[in-house]
Amino acid sequence: MSANTYLIRNAKIVNEGVVFEGDILIENEFIKEIAPQISLKSSDCVIIDAEGSYVMPGAIDDQVHFREPGLTHKGTIETESRAAIAGGITSFIEQPNTVPNAVTQELLEDKYQIASQTSYANYSFMMGGTNDNLEEVLKTNPRNVAGIKLFLGSSTGNMLVDNPEVLEKIFSSTKMLIAVHCEDEATIKANTQKYKDEFGDDIPMKYHHLIRSAEACYLSSSKAIELAKKTGARLHVFHLSTAKEMDLFTNKIPLEDKQITAEVCIHHLWFTDADYDAKGSLIKWNPAVKTQEDKDALWKALLDDRIDVIATDHAPHTLEEKCNPYLTCPSGGPLVQHAVVAMFEAHHQGKISVEKIVEKMCHNPAKIFKIEKRGFIKEGYYADIAIVNAYLPWNVKKENIIAKCGWSPFEGYNFKSRVTHTFVNGKLVYHNGKVKEAKAGQRLLFEREV
Repeated sequence: MSANTYLIRNAKIVNEGVVFEGDILIENEFIKEIAPQISLKSSDCVIIDAEGSYVMPGAIDDQVHFREPGLTHKGTIETESRAAIAGGITSFIEQPNTVPNAVTQELLEDKYQIASQTSYANYSFMMGGTNDNLEEVLKTNPRNVAGIKLFLGSSTGNMLVDNPEVLEKIFSSTKMLIAVHCEDEATIKANTQKYKDEFGDDIPMKYHHLIRSAEACYLSSSKAIELAKKTGARLHVFHLSTAKEMDLFTNKIPLEDKQITAEVCIHHLWFTDADYDAKGSLIKWNPAVKTQEDKDALWKALLDDRIDVIATDHAPHTLEEKCNPYLTCPSGGPLVQHAVVAMFEAHHQGKISVEKIVEKMCHNPAKIFKIEKRGFIKEGYYADIAIVNAYLPWNVKKENIIAKCGWSPFEGYNFKSRVTHTFVNGKLVYHNGKVKEAKAGQRLLFEREV
C-alpha cells in the first residue's frame, strides 16, 4: 500500500458553511478529488471509513507560544506541535517572545530553521516589534512571515512597545498585518499596587481579573484601533476578553474587507472568574479570564461575526512554575490539544454549529493571514485534514496529555468528541491516540504582494 494516497470514505465534510456527505481522495500533499462517491482506480491506496464522523480542514491556530528557543524546559516546537496535531490543529503561528526575542531577521530565521527540522505541523513565526527595531521590522518578507506582533502591555519578556511615536511609525510604515496584545500597563501597575497593599505578596488568584481589568484591556485596544483607523494599518487584535471591547468591532462588512479583525481564545469562551477558586493559577492568563457577563458577550460577538477567529494562545509553563504565589506565577497554559474538542463540546451544548467552528478555526485564519492553499477542503489545496468523531467520549488525564508541561486546565474533564485522524500535507500524522513519527510540517506561505 502506498502511504501517498488515501481515500476517506463516507465523510460528513464540513466546508464553507455546509456539511455534505462524500469521499475525499488525497494524493501526495494535496486533495486530489472530492465527490459523492469515488471509485478506486488503483488498489495502491489506504482507505479510511469516516462514517458518522466530521471531516474538517485542519485548524489554523493564529497564536501560540511554543517556547523555543530559550524556554525549552516548558516546551519545544517539536513537543508542542505534536500536541497540536493530536488536537486537529495542522498549522500554527508562533509569537516572538522567546529567548532571545525574535526581533531581528536573523533571530526570526533561526526559529524557522528549528521548525524545518522538528515541526509536526505547518508553521509560521511572527516578527516582534520593540521601541527601537523599526528598521528590522520593515525588512520582514510578507510572503513567508505571518505578521508583526506588538505587545502593548508587558505580558511576557521585554517586548513592551510603549513609545507612542514608535507605535505610530510602525503602524504607518508597514502593509503587513500587525497583531497586538492590548492591556494598559499603567492601569495594571496601579491595580497591582492596590492589591499588594492589601495582601502583600500573596494576592489571591481570584483577583487576577480585577488587576488585569476590563478597563486595562479597553483602554489599550481602543487606542490601538484608533491608531489603525488613523494610519490605515492592517490590525488584528488578539485574545479579546471583555464585553466592553465588543463595541469596537463590526460585522457590517465582509471579513475580506475588514482592516481591523478580532480573535477570541478558548479559555475566555470556557472559564469565568467563578472558576478561580477551583482552578487557581491553572487558569491565570493575560488577559485574564473575566466574568460570566464578559464570556456571554464574547460568545455573542463570535456568533454574530464581530469576532473573526478562535485561537488558543497556547503558552505552557511547568506545573512547578504555576504553583508559585500570585506575583511570581507566570500567566498562560497549554491548550492546543484540547481546543477543537472544547469547541465541539460547546456544539453539544447548543452554543455553536460545526460549520461555525470550522469558519472560525480554519477558514477565517486562512483568509485573515492570506495563507496559501490551506484552511479549506478544496481540490488542489494541501491535504491538512482533521477527522472528528463527535460521539467518542474520553477523559483528559495526565497520561494522555501530550504537551511537554504535562498538565492541562481541562484535566479530569470528559469530552464527548475526539479527534481520530489528522493529516498534514497529505501524511497521516495522528491516528487514534498515537502521534506517528512523521514531521510533515511545512513553512506557511502567504498570498501577498512583496
